[in-house]
Amino acid sequence: MYLKTVRYLSEKIPEKQRYPFNISFLEDFNELDIPNNVTFFVGENGSGKSTLLEAIADLCDFNTAGGSRNHLYDVHEAGSHLSDYIRLSWEQKVARGFFLRAETFYQFASHIDQLEDGRKYDAYGGKSLHHQSHGESFLSLFRHAFGEKSIYLLDEPEAALSPTRQLSLMRIIKELEHDAQFIIATHSPILLGYPNATIYNFDDGPINEIRYEETIHYILTRRYLEAKDKVLAELFLDLE
Repeated sequence: MYLKTVRYLSEKIPEKQRYPFNISFLEDFNELDIPNNVTFFVGENGSGKSTLLEAIADLCDFNTAGGSRNHLYDVHEAGSHLSDYIRLSWEQKVARGFFLRAETFYQFASHIDQLEDGRKYDAYGGKSLHHQSHGESFLSLFRHAFGEKSIYLLDEPEAALSPTRQLSLMRIIKELEHDAQFIIATHSPILLGYPNATIYNFDDGPINEIRYEETIHYILTRRYLEAKDKVLAELFLDLE
C-alpha cells in the first residue's frame, strides 16, 4: 500500500462559506484512512467525492485535467482549490500513476495527439484515443498504461464503460492490486462490488465507511431488478 492517510487542515481555511469549503462532508472532516489498495468514494453529485479525489491528484503532482505528472496541458477550471488544505501521509511514496477524469478525457486524448514523440501511442494500444470508441479508449489506457508500483485515481471511469467493460476494468484492477493502489469515485454498482474494497460514503454529513449492500447504488439496483414494474409504477404515479 502507498497512500495511507488524507488529512484536512480545516483550521487554516480562510472562508468556510466559499466553495469548495462549504461542501457538507468537510464540516466534520479531519482525517481519512486508506486501509487497503482498492478504495471507493460514493455519493450523490455534489457530495464532494470528486473534489477530494481531485485534491489528492493535485498533491500527487498529476495533471488535475487528467493524466500523470508528465502530461502538461490545460483545461479551464481544472485546478484544485482544496489541495492547499489537504495533507497526504504515505506508507511508501510513489511518483508513478494517473488521474482519470472522465469529463475531460477528450482533451487528454487531444493532448496525446499533439505530442511529437513517435511512440506516443504505445501506452494506448498503438493508435490515437480519438480513433477508438470512448469505451475502447478507456480500456486501452487501463490495459496498456497502467502498471505496478503506481497509484491510480479514477473519477467515474464507468462513464464510458458498458457493464461488460466494467467487469474488464475489475479484472485489470485485480491483476495489479498487490502492486498498485486504486482510489475510485463511482456511481457503478458493478464496480462497487469489487471484493474486499473499502467504500466511503460522502452523503449525509461526515464521510463514513459502509458495506457494499448498504450503498444506495446496490439497494436501488437490486430493487429495480427484483420489482421493475412496481418501481416504475411508483416513479410515474403522478403522471398517470
